[in-house]
Amino acid sequence: MRVAVCQLNARDDRAENLRVARSLLQRAADGGADLAVLPEYVDYLGRARSAPKPEPVDGEFAAFFADAARELGMWVHAGSFHETGPDAEHTYNTTLVFDRSGALAAAYRKIHLYDVEIPGRVSYQESATVAPGDSTEIVDVERVRLGLSICYDLRFPELYRRLAIEGANVLVVPAAFMLHTGRDHWEVLLRARAIENQCYVLAAGQIGNHDPDRTCFGRSMVVDPWGTVVAQAPDVVGVTFAELDLARLDEIRETLPSLANRQL
Repeated sequence: MRVAVCQLNARDDRAENLRVARSLLQRAADGGADLAVLPEYVDYLGRARSAPKPEPVDGEFAAFFADAARELGMWVHAGSFHETGPDAEHTYNTTLVFDRSGALAAAYRKIHLYDVEIPGRVSYQESATVAPGDSTEIVDVERVRLGLSICYDLRFPELYRRLAIEGANVLVVPAAFMLHTGRDHWEVLLRARAIENQCYVLAAGQIGNHDPDRTCFGRSMVVDPWGTVVAQAPDVVGVTFAELDLARLDEIRETLPSLANRQL
């Protein structure tokens, strides 16, 4: 299976963000991708006061990416967006996956919320405006089983182990990973999740400066089940391709059967 991770710099102009996302999907399709993955908050990453209203999973955001998947004949993982939440004060941070016909194949709500206070550097309380999801999600994408996650989930290995035990062999991480943590942790965590679960990891990130005073690390990449980075994006908006070698995945699981040998 040929995959593409799409890296972009979403800001406070939703129409422009969607235009760029659609152009990246076109490049992915032109490059022969069966599946393209977009980053977290692909449609808007700016000031909260001007954010678009949250939508249901069958709203305008979904229609836009369903049309793209159908027109391009490609599976589309639409990063994430603000889904209508459980109350007026909270949304969900939600991933949608569309099949080649444009049908909605899966939806996942981010479970782990980014509540971090680093004096003098960053103060961010995602839970103030976002409600957590409460269930894991695996979707069959032709020859692979995709385990879904979003950004901060990456720091919680128990989520990925559950996905692997439930049958995932590819893990997907759309993200807007902060620069100050991304420099030291992004690649290390992605490779760890790949190695310990013997899965491919597809990570699509936001890149560059965003309002308000937020800079994302980028470095979108594909990691194989041995922990090798097989493709990595440069520090620009663009599309990065990789081939998933499922025979190699099976070989790794057979020769080093750590999943089969687990005791807990």
